Amino acid sequence: MEEAVIVATARTPIGRAYKGSLIDYRPDDLCGFIVDDLMKKVPELSRSDVDDVIIGAANHSGEQSMNLGRNVAGLAGLPDTVPGTTVNRFCASSLQSIRMAFHAISAGEGHAFVAGGVESVTRTLGVGFSATDMNPRYTDTSRDDFINLMYIPMGLTAENVADKYGVSRADMDEFAKLSQDRAVAAQNNGFFEREITPVTLPNGSVFAKDDGPRAGTTIERLSQLPPVFRPDGRVTAGNACPLNDGAAAVLVLSRSKAAEIGVKPKARIIASAISGLAPEIMGVGPIEAVRKVLALAKMTIGDIDIVELNEAFAAQVLPICRELGISIEDQLNPHGGAIALGHPFGMTGARIMTTLLNDLETTDKTIGLETMCIGGGQGMAMIVERLN
Repeated sequence: MEEAVIVATARTPIGRAYKGSLIDYRPDDLCGFIVDDLMKKVPELSRSDVDDVIIGAANHSGEQSMNLGRNVAGLAGLPDTVPGTTVNRFCASSLQSIRMAFHAISAGEGHAFVAGGVESVTRTLGVGFSATDMNPRYTDTSRDDFINLMYIPMGLTAENVADKYGVSRADMDEFAKLSQDRAVAAQNNGFFEREITPVTLPNGSVFAKDDGPRAGTTIERLSQLPPVFRPDGRVTAGNACPLNDGAAAVLVLSRSKAAEIGVKPKARIIASAISGLAPEIMGVGPIEAVRKVLALAKMTIGDIDIVELNEAFAAQVLPICRELGISIEDQLNPHGGAIALGHPFGMTGARIMTTLLNDLETTDKTIGLETMCIGGGQGMAMIVERLN
């Protein structure tokens, strides 16, 4: 069976939705730009040898509609002979695209795949469907055939998780400050420069740093922010990820293809897993996903050097770490996470993989785990081993 290896990664800086640096950039063009940059990093691979371009997005409307993956392939300058497809697993869409490349290579169905994702909340207005599109079996609790609250707002799921696991507002704010502090330090020491491709904007200026990290964040300021989703709630704009725009991609090859063209892999994909749970508590989806992927890899959490957990909300990060035994000090998100950096839904899976490989190289560590919660009640996880 062929082994899947990651040989290159690329990501844009992350912009704030509606008011940030990428508001004037179409998402298909943005993703085309980053895929083109990815391919330039591996000139040994002929663009015509790419078997498929797999692009994730959470909102398939407006400029992110049609078959986005096929459109991105053309916008990236790949020949017409290279196909493209579009994936939606909400927040884990581009991690799913990496997983699909991993599976295709393992099954012997190809040797070279572009796996990535994009999201522009700005350009799509964050709206993929209207209330009239919703199935009443997921909205009307009075119905005999009611199933669950599939469309529940993500902030309310975070409040539910905080209630279920007894997560305090103070602990959430403390973690949010940690995320900001780590991200600001990483920006200042040049960590993110090693993974970000600067973007020349339509106005001619160059966007090179994530919009999100806030220097000087204090517990006092965080504690003054009002709850957003419930009057008596704990989730605020300070301890949750913001809305964002951005694109990222990774190049996944078979081990034999990498050897054939003389490219040294960054990492090999060891295992991946997916899990499901009630949509109302979707934030803790990674708990079961991580347990599954560790079992597949025949590992324990102690075997993992670095965990990159998507910080959708501090409310879900803390119970996940407690349940799985993840050390916030020694393993978790050493350079900050989505609370500080942002979470462009379709981009994030590939962005986290990019950061995880950067983490492992920077700290000279070996085994990395990426995991994410997913709207609708799912979790996803992937384990990689650094090779150089």
